[in-house]
Amino acid sequence: MKNKIEDLRNHLFATLEALQDKEDPMDIDRAKAVADVAQTLIESAKVEVKFMEITGSTNGSGFIPAAPRENTLPAPVSKLVRNS
Repeated sequence: MKNKIEDLRNHLFATLEALQDKEDPMDIDRAKAVADVAQTLIESAKVEVKFMEITGSTNGSGFIPAAPRENTLPAPVSKLVRNS
């Protein structure tokens, strides 16, 4: 997948910066359109996260990166100690 959640963040921050540009501020209607599209993407991401929670998936969706794998196995035992 080409666009990731980080790309969305970058676009939103670029929009904020453009709105604050005193020399050439972004048009308010365009900023609202960006925000509307971003909100749709965020709602879609929420559904993806919910699906991952329900299914126990850690693979990610392409848009949401895969969760890092945790070492779920215990460390190997090197020595057994008997308690008397």
